[in-house]
Parts: sequence; structure tokens; C-alpha cells
Amino acid sequence: MAEHDNGYKLLFSHADMVADLIRGFVHEDWVRDLDFSTLEKVAGSYVSDGLRNRESDMVWRVRWGKSQWLYIYLLLEFQSTVDPFMGVRVMSYVALLYQDLIRQRCLTPSGKLPPVLPLVLYNGVPLWDAAVDVSDLIEHLPGGLARYRPQLRYFLLDEGRIADSELVPLQNLAAALFRLEKSRNEADIQNVLLALIGWLQEPQHAELRRAFSVWLVQVLLPIRFKGNEIPPLGDLEEVKSMLAERAVEWTQQWKQEGREEGREETLEQVLAEARGVLVRTVEERFGPVSPELQLRVSSMVSVRQLMELCVRAASASSLAELGLV
Repeated sequence: MAEHDNGYKLLFSHADMVADLIRGFVHEDWVRDLDFSTLEKVAGSYVSDGLRNRESDMVWRVRWGKSQWLYIYLLLEFQSTVDPFMGVRVMSYVALLYQDLIRQRCLTPSGKLPPVLPLVLYNGVPLWDAAVDVSDLIEHLPGGLARYRPQLRYFLLDEGRIADSELVPLQNLAAALFRLEKSRNEADIQNVLLALIGWLQEPQHAELRRAFSVWLVQVLLPIRFKGNEIPPLGDLEEVKSMLAERAVEWTQQWKQEGREEGREETLEQVLAEARGVLVRTVEERFGPVSPELQLRVSSMVSVRQLMELCVRAASASSLAELGLV
């Protein structure tokens, strides 16, 4: 999954992504005192005293407090597979980071080392079950040896444990990324794209818009739409338009592939799935679906019509524009 990890590195090389990640998902008191306007990316590759190179995924620093030049170093480690000994890896990265800060004399005003938040962002399928503190990886022995056992805890953000109900209301770039990761169909992707296009329309966000486009075209869409050629696209608007044009074609192709593989679905099953997608899309865009609208959707018997409505709902301004009222 090197492409996936590299795609995350591309996105989180932008300060706005890091700020939203911390603001939206690290629910701890000290976060309130961070000055996100001071976020600064620093080197994440270090050479140990033994001349062995170790590279962490990404390191940022940010000012804490209004009157103190105390910096919090954020060490981000991207994972798509569960590593049982991640605690040891994180401990080694933090130690190398501290060694580098000592060499550069980057200490606090009192001469101490700055705090570090080691954050592991996990986007794999099985839920993360590895120890989040290195001390839990070391065998306990009686007789006082426990006092020498190292302790270092990392903050785990497991995307699979974040409920959709938590992500959808957030106007947050990291939340949008997680929603794209958890998307089930074109309509889900279209809903997030519509939000991103609105949030990132200012000229200063041009590079981040392009980073999202690159990640979608090179990582997410090839996974979601296997066997379909994804054209090179440079902007989120282009990605949105391409999905709208090909949504019905791809849906029909999936159904045909399912029949060829012996996964025959009845028409009613296909219709029920399409109706469910439409209702979820309308709820996300316009709020709770009325019983009358629910009944109207339930009476639709054309898969093509349902999928076309799903795609249009992602950008429609009202239910009237969809012809659903």
C-alpha cells in the first residue's frame, strides 16, 4: 500500500490538513491553546549516532500558548496495516527527533526538550489491536524491574472506528478525507467532493485542491472502480464531472460482472440498494426524508433513474431541482 501512504503524505504536507486533523480528532484540553497559524513542517529524516538512517512519515511543530514559545512536535505515522510493535517504532522515531533537537539546541526556555505528540493515523481494514504504549510490549518481571520498563504512548486514530454520524456534520478537511475512504458508491464520493469544492475555492487552496485530485485519481478511484480506466484529471471539478458522466455506466458494469461471477441479484435487491443510496444522499444534503418522499422513492422501479438522481443530488440546491417535491 505504498501508493496509499504516499497519497496521505501528499495531503498532510499541507498545514490546513494537519490543523483539521488535530482540531477535529484529538479531543484533549491542550489542543485549545495551539496557535495553528504557526504550523511549520520540519525535517522527518534522521541519522542516528550509529549512522543508521531512520525516516518518520512527517513531523510538524506548532506554537502552544499565547505568551510562551513552547513548541509541540507532531509526529505523524501513516499505517495501512497493523504493526504489533508500532510502539517500538514510534519510540525510536521520538528518540531520534529528540537527538536532533539537542544537536540544534532547540530547547524550551527552561532548557528542556519540547513535548511530542506521536500520532498514528491508521486506514486499514481490520480494526487496530496493537498496544498503544511500548510498556505493554515488555514482559513484566517481579523484583523491581518494572521501574526500568520504558513508557511511551502514541495517539491512535483508527479511521474504521470513527462513526459516519461523527464525520458528516464536520466542516473539516481530515473528516472529508475519512469520508472518502469510507465511501460506498459514487454518490457518497460526490457528496464529499461538493463540500471540498466549496471549502477550497479560494486561490490559496489551489495546491491542496490538486493534492486531493491526485489522491482521488491515483489511489481511491482505482480501488473503488477496479478495471475501469481513470483519466488523468487535475482538479476536483473535473473529478466530479467525470464521476457524474460514468456513474450509470459503471453501476451497470458491476451488475453484469456480478452475474458473470455467479452472484445473480434479483431486480428487487438491486432496486432496494439503489433506493437506499438515494435516501442516504438526500438525507445528507437536505436533512430527514419525509414519509411522503420515502414512499415516492420506494415506488421507483428504474435503477438508472435512481442512480441518476443520486448523482444529481450531490450538487442540487433543493429537492425541487431534483423533481422530488
